[in-house]
Amino acid sequence: MIIHADMDAFFASVEIREQPALRGKPVVVGGRAESRGVVAAASYVARQYGIRSAMPTATALKRCSGLIVLPGRMALYSEVSQQIQDIFARYTPLIEPLSLDEAFLDVSASTALFGSAPQIAHDIKQAVSDELQLVISMGVAPNKFVAKIASDLQKPDGFVVVEAADVQQFLDPLPVSRLWGVGKVTEKKLHAQQIHSIADLRRASESFIRQHLGQYGEQLRQLARGHDPRAVIAKRDAKSISRETTFAQDISDAEILRSVLSNLTEQVAWRMRRQNVRGRTVQLKLRFDDFHTITRALSLGAATHHTCDLWHTALQLLNKEMASGLPPIRLIGMGVSGFDTDQTHKQPDLFDTPHNDEINNTTTRSEAESIDKVTDDINHRFGNKLLSRARGLRRPHPTPARPKIVRE
Repeated sequence: MIIHADMDAFFASVEIREQPALRGKPVVVGGRAESRGVVAAASYVARQYGIRSAMPTATALKRCSGLIVLPGRMALYSEVSQQIQDIFARYTPLIEPLSLDEAFLDVSASTALFGSAPQIAHDIKQAVSDELQLVISMGVAPNKFVAKIASDLQKPDGFVVVEAADVQQFLDPLPVSRLWGVGKVTEKKLHAQQIHSIADLRRASESFIRQHLGQYGEQLRQLARGHDPRAVIAKRDAKSISRETTFAQDISDAEILRSVLSNLTEQVAWRMRRQNVRGRTVQLKLRFDDFHTITRALSLGAATHHTCDLWHTALQLLNKEMASGLPPIRLIGMGVSGFDTDQTHKQPDLFDTPHNDEINNTTTRSEAESIDKVTDDINHRFGNKLLSRARGLRRPHPTPARPKIVRE
């Protein structure tokens, strides 16, 4: 059996846990309205006003004048997410995270130790509540597709179990939009053909499926029949890690751009060191005032996760673009890919000088790496970005940087 575990309004719920006075109030986590921000997460009280994630914050404020808008704290959410993963791991090693706040768990081999799949789901739900003071919704079913639908049906604080013999009875009454791959356009097309429920699609003829749904039609019909053979994949290695920031006002000032890029580079390097990965390719992303976007990349001779190396390379890319003249910048981002899977990394010369101006021209690589270690230790103990390099201090007020982890 498969469990789909999905935290309820995760970012907002963590903030409310941290600030109990917010309980019962409309709360969202996201960017500021004046900074072109959007809602990243909305509490269930806020959702009563029609506020949803990805909605512009300005729109959300119009719908609820008393809305409390909080900036995101990704380091905190990542820490809590890891605590949730640790609870999952008590019951099974087969965990497939989909994001910080949801995951699939295959507990088929765990029932002899911990009881039935529904019992395991119940125990996990209770542990998250008791230990983390957070609410998680659980769906238990024979496969991923059905489990994910089940976890969503009774949110918040949902708990739905679908036994193998009941899958079709469970699916048939649900709207056809519940099928993965049926968006608004496809839904409208199906409604025009009197296909409203999953049962309607399941009963449709093969010729109808081919005519109206094309190459994806058979896959949709298999889902409508409750068939989903995909296994839970316990680990998928990240292919890249990046951060980006959208400015409240378009920026032309070169020093501000360098300062923000430095800050983003520190965040990427910090995340890479936490995940113990090193990369060879540094990417720069720039979006202009007309929304035209460019990306530039430069590969290093050896994989690294040290801030000084990544900063030197990212700065090279930015300086080259600025030298040719740039229109105002709306968004800037940097990322690293080409991760080295070989965990036996060459020890660099302790007396190599770092590529960048870490402190001064006589700073050794050993000293620069010590700066990374001290920075990481302090930020881990007291919160990400409590300590950063001075070159990253001069910046406007961008919307919160958005982390991206691209997986297979």
